[in-house]
Amino acid sequence: MNLQLLVVLIVGLPLVGALVNGLIPLFYAPARQWKTLIGAVGSLVVMVPFALALYLFSQGTGGLPDVAALYTWMAVGDFSVSVAYRVDELSLIMTLIVTGVGGLIHVYATGYMADDRSFWKFFAYLNLFIFMMLNLVLANNLLLLFLGWEGVGLCSWLLIGFWYDKRKNSAAASKAFIVNRVGDFAFLLAMFIVVRDVGSLDFDAVLAGTAGMSAEAVTMVVLLLFIGATGKSAQIPLFIWLPDAMAGPTPVSALIHAATMVTSGLYLLARMSPMVLMAPDIMVLIAIIGAVTALVAATIALTRSDIKQVLAYSTVSQLGFMFMAAGVGAFFVAIFHVLTHAFFKACLFLGSGSVIHGMHHVEHELRHRGYDGAFDSQDMRLMGGLREFMPVTRWTYLLSTLAIAGIPLTAGFFSKDEILFKAFEYGYDGQLYAWLAWAIGLGTALLTAFYMTRSYMLTFEGSGRWPMPDQVHPHESPRSMTLPLIVLAGLAMVGGFIGLPKVAEKLGFSNWIHGYLAGHAGHAGPVAEPELHAHVPVGLEIALILAGSLIAIGGVVWAWRFYGRYELGGDELVQGRFGRLYRWWKVGYGFNELYDRTVVRPVISSAEKLFAPFDQRIVDGLVNAVARVMQAFGWLFARLQTGVVQNYALAIVLGVVLVMLLLVF
Repeated sequence: MNLQLLVVLIVGLPLVGALVNGLIPLFYAPARQWKTLIGAVGSLVVMVPFALALYLFSQGTGGLPDVAALYTWMAVGDFSVSVAYRVDELSLIMTLIVTGVGGLIHVYATGYMADDRSFWKFFAYLNLFIFMMLNLVLANNLLLLFLGWEGVGLCSWLLIGFWYDKRKNSAAASKAFIVNRVGDFAFLLAMFIVVRDVGSLDFDAVLAGTAGMSAEAVTMVVLLLFIGATGKSAQIPLFIWLPDAMAGPTPVSALIHAATMVTSGLYLLARMSPMVLMAPDIMVLIAIIGAVTALVAATIALTRSDIKQVLAYSTVSQLGFMFMAAGVGAFFVAIFHVLTHAFFKACLFLGSGSVIHGMHHVEHELRHRGYDGAFDSQDMRLMGGLREFMPVTRWTYLLSTLAIAGIPLTAGFFSKDEILFKAFEYGYDGQLYAWLAWAIGLGTALLTAFYMTRSYMLTFEGSGRWPMPDQVHPHESPRSMTLPLIVLAGLAMVGGFIGLPKVAEKLGFSNWIHGYLAGHAGHAGPVAEPELHAHVPVGLEIALILAGSLIAIGGVVWAWRFYGRYELGGDELVQGRFGRLYRWWKVGYGFNELYDRTVVRPVISSAEKLFAPFDQRIVDGLVNAVARVMQAFGWLFARLQTGVVQNYALAIVLGVVLVMLLLVF
């Protein structure tokens, strides 16, 4: 099949779905009730591209990227940019993640959003998001990638604030949009420098032209790209938007914050990996920021009682692991963790949505029975004992919890262990900062196992803690919601076997994803690697694997016994043990308050003191002056309208005489 046609279908079908689901119900109101058809169209336009991408994946790339150039987008002098899509190992992996996991989330959303009056609009936004994300991962140049980059930012604003009737949801959407603009501005500056020094934004030209750039220019470009990545991928200091983004419907949380948008920054660094390796000072910064972000987010997650907030900070923490991998040059491992994270985190988010769906039923029944107290369907303190009523949700959530904790042979075990090993290996090669990142990552792995098991225990084990638990029960979600959970949980169990540890080579196995992304059999892949001069002995590697396994198992057993014995009292014991430190975690280290004092309030105060008077006196004054001038002319010409016919005749004669004089002289 023709490559160009396949690429057009992969990228274009979600756009067609967005237009069909968005425009027909907009202009033909009865179509808004065709929810089965809308859901089917919205899901198919994502699942068909997945099948097409799978076909391209099965055909292989032959070691060289295929480029489908559609048309010249803009041309100015010697500079031109085309709408062209790049099909190589990296873009295919990301396309499969976006369309595969995205397709399952669309199917899930048909059940989760079934009762929403704006069902049609939701699917139009979801399809548009997938279209923008595919532009991002398949683009052959930085400008088209940036178009998708901005597009997913716009769609995230629409989706996070989807339930805009609640002010906090609109505020969360605006916060995500504004914070991301900081990183986007840095991305723009990086492109300006590249155009100045290379004269092109095509990836091949940029990476080939990097050798001709000065070391300072390369360092600046990589730094600016990293700042852009910290915005999209929620790293310190721009991570504050992602936890608030949980205000959107749960399918949005799963799509944006598990599998697609938040991994854009990692994809950008992996795509530009040859250039990143030329800026070792920035790699130190990337690794340390990633490790610190992972630790900070993990400690905050320990204190949260909202089930989606726990998963939100968990996402920030796991993204920190990915950046840590990128900072030690293990870009293929970062993408490997993007893949496994998409499996277990999407399952966890969708599982939390299933729980919330069931607790909404509890709330409805309680209101029906006359209960008028406060009730939060996302608060784990009002859950407990759900294993009895929601068995499918319980088992899939548990399996994904074990995966993210890094229990041996799960998907999270292989990718997390590989990140820690690569950090240790880079330190073993003389880059001592990598050992610091490794140590922080090891501690964060223990916290991850603990807080994720805590979320499972508080939600599913013990006894029901909602009002009237003996009279009102939640129910299992419909099959449209549980089937994606089963598929994702299965992938969370077996998906890691494509990235076996290095020691497995001694037994005749290989790390498939390493060979696929970084290159093998004499050809280089799209993801570059640093050249190492020292290698970790096999015995030490086995010891590291065992240490990581024991930490994961220990964290799970510790939390299981702790919250099995104390349930809600466990949080009080943790708080008592850590005291002031726990309170610091509880307020999120004060990041939001810091930004409020140093950025938000000064900007608002300056606007009130400086720009408001300017707006009122200068801008409004000019507008009012124009109005007064027009009013004066109106008054003047009104005086000329006397109502006397003779005066009008005289004016006509004088006008004719004036025209004749002008013609003559």
